Amino acid sequence: MGAGGGTPPLPSAAQSPKTGAWRPRRMPAPGVLVALLALLAVSVSSAGVTRDPGQQRQAPRRLRRGWVWSQLVVLEEDPTPRVIGKLESDYSRWGYSIRYILSGEGAGDAFEIDEYSGEIRTCRKLDREEKAFYVLQAQAIERGTQEPVEPQSEFIIQVQDINDNPPLFQEEPYVCSIPEMSPKGTTVARVTATDADDPQQGNNARLLYSILQGEPYFSVEPKTGLIVTSWPSMDREARDQYQVVLEVKDMLGQSGAHSASTTVTVHLTDVNDNGPTFQHHLYTFAVREDAAVGTTVGRVKADDGDEGLNAMMNYTLQDLEESNTFTIQLDPDTQEGLVLLAKPLDYETKSRFVMAVEADNVVVDERFLSADEARDRATVKVFVEDVDEPPVFGADVYEWRVPESAGVGTEVGVVSARDTDTRNNPVRYSIERHSGIRKAFKIDPNNGSMTLSQPLDREASNWHNVTVVATETKQSYLFSAAVVFIKVLDVNDNAPALASDYRPYICEGTPAGELIQLLDAVDPDDPPEGHHFYFSMVPDAHINPNFTIRDHQDNTASIVSRRSTFTRKDRAHYLLPVVVADSGVPPLTSTSTLTVTVCGCSPAGHCPLGGAGVEARALSMGTSLKTLLGVLVCLATLSALSVLTLGVRRRRRRRRKQQEVSGMAEDVDGEDLELPDQVSQKVLRYGEPRAPGPQLASTPYISSPCSSPSSPPSVPLRPHPRRRDRKLRRAEVAASIRMSLRHSHLIGPEDEVFRQFIFDRLDEADRDPYAPPFDCLRTYAFEGAGSDAGSLSSLDSCGLADFGPEPPAGRPRPFVVPLTPWYGSEEDTF
Repeated sequence: MGAGGGTPPLPSAAQSPKTGAWRPRRMPAPGVLVALLALLAVSVSSAGVTRDPGQQRQAPRRLRRGWVWSQLVVLEEDPTPRVIGKLESDYSRWGYSIRYILSGEGAGDAFEIDEYSGEIRTCRKLDREEKAFYVLQAQAIERGTQEPVEPQSEFIIQVQDINDNPPLFQEEPYVCSIPEMSPKGTTVARVTATDADDPQQGNNARLLYSILQGEPYFSVEPKTGLIVTSWPSMDREARDQYQVVLEVKDMLGQSGAHSASTTVTVHLTDVNDNGPTFQHHLYTFAVREDAAVGTTVGRVKADDGDEGLNAMMNYTLQDLEESNTFTIQLDPDTQEGLVLLAKPLDYETKSRFVMAVEADNVVVDERFLSADEARDRATVKVFVEDVDEPPVFGADVYEWRVPESAGVGTEVGVVSARDTDTRNNPVRYSIERHSGIRKAFKIDPNNGSMTLSQPLDREASNWHNVTVVATETKQSYLFSAAVVFIKVLDVNDNAPALASDYRPYICEGTPAGELIQLLDAVDPDDPPEGHHFYFSMVPDAHINPNFTIRDHQDNTASIVSRRSTFTRKDRAHYLLPVVVADSGVPPLTSTSTLTVTVCGCSPAGHCPLGGAGVEARALSMGTSLKTLLGVLVCLATLSALSVLTLGVRRRRRRRRKQQEVSGMAEDVDGEDLELPDQVSQKVLRYGEPRAPGPQLASTPYISSPCSSPSSPPSVPLRPHPRRRDRKLRRAEVAASIRMSLRHSHLIGPEDEVFRQFIFDRLDEADRDPYAPPFDCLRTYAFEGAGSDAGSLSSLDSCGLADFGPEPPAGRPRPFVVPLTPWYGSEEDTF
């Protein structure tokens, strides 16, 4: 089997001595095919003629030729199906008994074989960039027996490259930066392009770079794609960005080459190649003379073409007159210089200031700028505007001293203020109205001298704060104020006194020389050298035989006993005058009398709390403690007896009232109450029903005169309300009756008071939940003014005498009527 094709055949190897050999063939051109067939015939003849002399008479045998597999080549992107080679076996000479089979990569898809002739064809166009070669296997099979007549062999089909891919730039877009003022030849960036074609196949993948836009500032190295500057000292302030357009071609730019382009953005970064420059050479500002310290007078601005740190600058103010009245600060947001007021202004003193302001860069790069080029200078003039100002005191705070013994009218001090304006208006002085001590001082409105208007007391107030106001007397009447502190100096005008209310005591049997009480003194004065007190007894012709005072010379003293025979029976109290003197000029003294009590102390030497005083009073009255206790017991006994007596009497009175009520009820039960003619008979009667048969004494009934006499009383009384409600209602009625009795001699039947009383009684009867359950009319009669009892009752006093005891004939008094029959039991007498 042989191989052939459109390309020159590769040299073959030695043939194998075995028979039945086959090999693939490329499809030759017609002329070449004839040559191959001639060679094949010569080879076969040679094989049949050349024989071993010893074997000439043996039957001829078939020899297998050897072969070397070569690559089959096919052009990529060829859309026409073509025969690229042929497989042939020696057995194929006798017809189409051999079937050729193709397997492996692309078999049946990209390549197919004619099973009879062994021709290999392409099925579609191939892409070398997708797959550069295919590995396939070929096999020859006997059609009748399906047995392989040739062993399976492997060969390769190579896809030959054509220039079908353009170059492509990587890592787009390209953005880079270089410092401004860079020298020529500074590397800017390196661009890289790739080509998918086979770099081994001619110039298909060989690239060439060129610049389309960006000259003459930039250039590119053709083979490496390295971009460099070709223009020296490019200025960022003139142009800060460049667009460089590059082109790349394959096949070294030859005809038919593919190309691609890209854009490289080049930014120029800033360097400090520009110094600050003021917008003006002269700045003029105006400020009022009353402007506060820290006020912004004006702004200055220096321009710098750089940016960022290179544009940062400092401002300095050079005061040519060295007054230091103004300062300058940098505004970090606007890079402006703020001219600030550092001291108060006075138009009358100075009305114009001339200064120089300088701006210099914070960072200076001497490669581009010198020290002088990195700064600029301008002139600043400030004019002060005149303002009408209030008077100005000679001092903001005055502090004076005055002794507390100074008399009224004494001059304490003088304040001074003047109008600093050119008009110099007159000034009047006064003390602020809200000052709490205006009455203690007064000030001369013309000269500002302050004097006392009332005496001072250091012990009451040792400092006085006075606010003095100075006011212009013309035009705007401006004013200002100053504070005056007045310290009151101490003089010895207070006598010393004992520090507390001492109550010394001495125990019975105390030996002579024993300490009884330690004394201390106080003085509201405040001498400069401090206090020094002297203690002594009142000078007397006779020496005190009981006690003495020892001065310790440290502002304390002790009371010491002179004898040891103190007893309560002899004397319970001793009066001891104590004299305290100070060291002032002149010295002042005070005398305090202490009461020394003789006490029966406990074994520990303590006088019982409160016992000494009670016991001492008892002894001073000449009685003993036992006698005093007896009197207290008698008083307690008499008090108890009085309480018992009052209780018994009150109980008897209550019992007697109950008996009277019981007897009165029995009389009413037996017969009707006889009343005078002028008294209305329309009164409810309480009693039991008079009917044959057993009577229920425990069930009261009410009979009404409004009903017929023959109708039996069949309405039972409602139960009495609770005791508390009865007492409250009785108290209200009693109070109303007292009021009526009090005013009965002043009113008549037509009086408003009488009418109101009647209306109140009617309203009470209507709302009383315990009133009889039937309608009845109550009538009231007016007794007239000036009655003895002063009552408004409708019942005559004479007719009601049966309900109470007869008063003695010798003692006429107003009749007293118990109200129990009408308002329940246990009513007090009015």
